[in-house]
Formats: sequence, C-alpha cells, structure tokens
Amino acid sequence: MPLAAQILRSFLQRKQIATLQELKEALGTISTMTVFRKLKTLGYRTSYSHRGKYYTLADIPRFDAQGLWSCRNVWFSHQGNLLATAQKFVEQSPAGFTASELQAVLNVEVKQSLLELVERRRLERRPREGVYVYFAREAGRQREQRLQREARPAEWEIEESAVGAGSEELKAAIILFYSLLDEQQRRLYAGLEAHKVGQGGDRKIAKFLGLDVHTVARGRRELLAREVERQRIRQAGGGRKKTEKKSLE
Repeated sequence: MPLAAQILRSFLQRKQIATLQELKEALGTISTMTVFRKLKTLGYRTSYSHRGKYYTLADIPRFDAQGLWSCRNVWFSHQGNLLATAQKFVEQSPAGFTASELQAVLNVEVKQSLLELVERRRLERRPREGVYVYFAREAGRQREQRLQREARPAEWEIEESAVGAGSEELKAAIILFYSLLDEQQRRLYAGLEAHKVGQGGDRKIAKFLGLDVHTVARGRRELLAREVERQRIRQAGGGRKKTEKKSLE
C-alpha cells in the first residue's frame, strides 16, 4: 500500500471520522483530488448528516439494525447519502412516513429531501390529517402502506402502558387526571403533550381534551418559554384544620 494511503488509513482509524480539510492536513496536501484518489483506493463513506462533509473508511462503521451509525453526533447510513437513505426508509416503512416521523428516526431535517424525492418521482405523498405522508412509488407497496396508515387511529395515539393497560383504559385515566387540574395546569399539560406529539400536536390534543387549539398552543409556548406562574397549591386557610389539644382538668 502506498505511503500516502497508509497515512490516511491510520489517521481515519484513529479519528474514525474527518472532514476533507482534516484529511488534506493529514496528507500534507491542498489537492482535493489527491485525497479522493486515496479514499477511493481505501474504500470510504460520507455522512448523510452535516451536508455530507464527514468521511470515514468503509470498514469502520458498525451499522445498527436500521443500517445507521453515529460517531460524535455525525450520522452515516448503509444506503449512502440522505436522499438514498430517506427513500429506502420510506419504501420499507409499513405505513409510510411524515417528515417529522422520519426526522425523528434519522436525526436530521428531511423535509427538503423528501420534496426532492417526490419531484424526481421516486416517492409519492398524500395529505392526511393536515400533514403530508410520504409513500413508496410502486403502486402495490404504496397501497399496502396507505391501508396501514388509514388503519391507525386518526386522533392522538397512545401506546399501551408498561404495566399492560389497554389504550382505552389509559385514555380514560388521562381524562380523569386532566379533570383534577386547575385551569393553568390543564393548559400547560395540554401544551406539554402537544409538544411531545410534534407536528399537528396542538390540533390533535385540543380535539382529544376538548380544548380550543389556541389554548393548547398558548400552553406549549408558555412551557417552552418558561413563562409559568407558580401558584400556591393550596389557598390560604386551606388544608386540614389543626387539631387542638384538650387540656385535662
């Protein structure tokens, strides 16, 4: 193996990932083509995050079951770049993806990439519940995904709890808990749950709890801005009355 390639391999094995500028400095060159010639000889991958500016050797990543690998918050995919990764994830998804759902999986902004894939006729998108859902282009696969998506509850989806309670029981428990809160606490709780849901959360939580959507949005904004009035748990004079000791005569 040529000396320059050995230097590059040792550098990446030690650092695991590096930018083009760092690779140039390691080789002592200002030539981009020189770096890429050596990388091609060794075999390499580029990150799908950070606009693809990080590089690693092909045999360094240890991809997880989804084909993803992260090093210092830089993400690599077995599929290669972000477009190819987003397309593969959507095609393999049982019910397609919204942009926010896929972003949560890939840990990067994906909206523009999904739009580009639609424009290139590599994916399809359909509106549902006020947001776009992205599906496979192939008609048969897309039909399966859309049926799976339609089968999901349209409103706020609540997973089964860790203790095994059914979703309907959990929903009933949440409604009961919510009814015990005061006005401010209800607004803040609704805002918290809306933030957890993500895109479309204000509307979904408002409908589930019977609130105005603007009230939910207000609660979410107050929480994120920490503009919360710390009220007293009990009003003055509230609570259990003090017991008076009777004197024995």
